Amino acid sequence: MTSFKLVDDPVDLSHTATHPGKKELKQTDLELDDLQATLVKLHQGLFKAGHRVVIVLEGTDAAGKGGIIRRMTRHLDPRSVRVWPIGAPTKSELRMHYLQRFWRRLPEQGEIAIFDRSWYGRILVERVEGFCTPVEWQRAYREINEFERQLTDDGVILIKLFLHLSEDEQLKRLLSRIHEPTKHWKISPADLISRRYWAEYSAAYQDMLNKNATVNAPWYAIPADHKDYMRYQALSIVAETLQAKVDLTQVNVLSPEVIALIIEDFGPEVFDSKGSN
Repeated sequence: MTSFKLVDDPVDLSHTATHPGKKELKQTDLELDDLQATLVKLHQGLFKAGHRVVIVLEGTDAAGKGGIIRRMTRHLDPRSVRVWPIGAPTKSELRMHYLQRFWRRLPEQGEIAIFDRSWYGRILVERVEGFCTPVEWQRAYREINEFERQLTDDGVILIKLFLHLSEDEQLKRLLSRIHEPTKHWKISPADLISRRYWAEYSAAYQDMLNKNATVNAPWYAIPADHKDYMRYQALSIVAETLQAKVDLTQVNVLSPEVIALIIEDFGPEVFDSKGSN
């Protein structure tokens, strides 16, 4: 199956595929280069128009959040992209409302903020591993919907990606990290401990998708067992969403002023037949 958009339709993760079919896998033959080039132009258009973008990635450990972020940001202007890896709150943050630390990380005009885990920790790790009370995490579904409504009402472009990984595939990836010395930095005690709660996390993810997929802030669920397919789908969803806000035909990565100076210094032949965009 391909990735799918969730708004109000209920989902049962136990009956949702984590691996694409053979037909969908053919899409992985397409290089990510074209998508990355499109994202460069979209980013420039967003920057010039002053749009604010928030991209949220959720999924179990080893689902592939970091790999998607690396490919998404590889060619983007780092001056207006912020990646926020979210871990446990600090002591000072624990004294505040749990959403406070995310308000402070929201993008400014023209910026993209990418959250590697997010405010959904309240109804995921904090719920499953007992870092908050049942009353606190149960009311968080409403609080999160209200928070996201405030963002989108204020013009923020919000894209939420859930990476749906199978338990067997997670085990393979964790073992790969154990056997490969260059990947040891990817393993933490929390990764190993959270695997013990697989059933509980699955229930929490399902509740998240069913209670926090709204018209203004839908979830996109992506099968994550095949890395190349997952990355292609994630970048495609982001590009398609942003294209609704940016007219690519009006975006020149090279400004007219720069083009004029290039022609003056190097001559028009410096541009190939594909043009300067």
